[in-house]
Amino acid sequence: MHRRQSRLARRLLTLIAALSPWLAAQAEQVHVAVAANFTAPAKVLASIFEKTTGHQARLSFGATGAFYTQIKNGAPFDVLLAADDERPARLEKEGDTVPGSRFTYAIGKLVLWSARPGVVDSQGEVLKDGGFHKLAIANPKLAPYGAAAVQAMTKLGVYDAIQARLVTGEGIGQTYNFIATGNADLGFVALAQIQEAGQIKGGSHWVVPATLHAPIVQDAVILKRAAGNPAAQAWMELLRSPKVRQQLVRGYGYDVQ
Repeated sequence: MHRRQSRLARRLLTLIAALSPWLAAQAEQVHVAVAANFTAPAKVLASIFEKTTGHQARLSFGATGAFYTQIKNGAPFDVLLAADDERPARLEKEGDTVPGSRFTYAIGKLVLWSARPGVVDSQGEVLKDGGFHKLAIANPKLAPYGAAAVQAMTKLGVYDAIQARLVTGEGIGQTYNFIATGNADLGFVALAQIQEAGQIKGGSHWVVPATLHAPIVQDAVILKRAAGNPAAQAWMELLRSPKVRQQLVRGYGYDVQ
């Protein structure tokens, strides 16, 4: 029995050794520009991607507006996971994408959050009461969640009163850090940044009603330079899969179409 197992082990090792060059030849890398609000689920997705396809995903996180500028200036990204649908559509119109590759991978939710319990009430009345020193938002010119925050405050009639107390982050990632470190008492971030597997991580929060801002429709697209990259196609296929959309994307606080 021991000899049979040894022979089998040797055969498997021989087979693996023979296949290794083929597997290496088939493995590719995809460089994905990821909107900062999708950081946590993208990291989970990258792990699943590498285990199931053999390809590698290199992730860069930042503000969608900044990514658009970088792409137009020749940045070597293969896929864009944006925080809006405007810039992927613009890139598509300008001939910078693979035709037919754009789709909506998530619909974001805006949340008013403080790292401290009891600061944000369940109705967002703190915005009207003004019981805070600094409120953080992402740059509304670069980050769709920042634009949504301005829309919400304007619709609530509090933007003019709050404006002098705003702390502006370059993107939603920096905005989250302002709040988490106490440099801002509270601020507007993506629900996905404070939620995992349906559970809020801590602090106090108010999910902003979708009626107070334009829908945060987040599109993904393959960029033209990756037209022949099988890893880019495999990444998008995984992101489109029902299991990923229902369990991973929804689990981090997004809606899906």
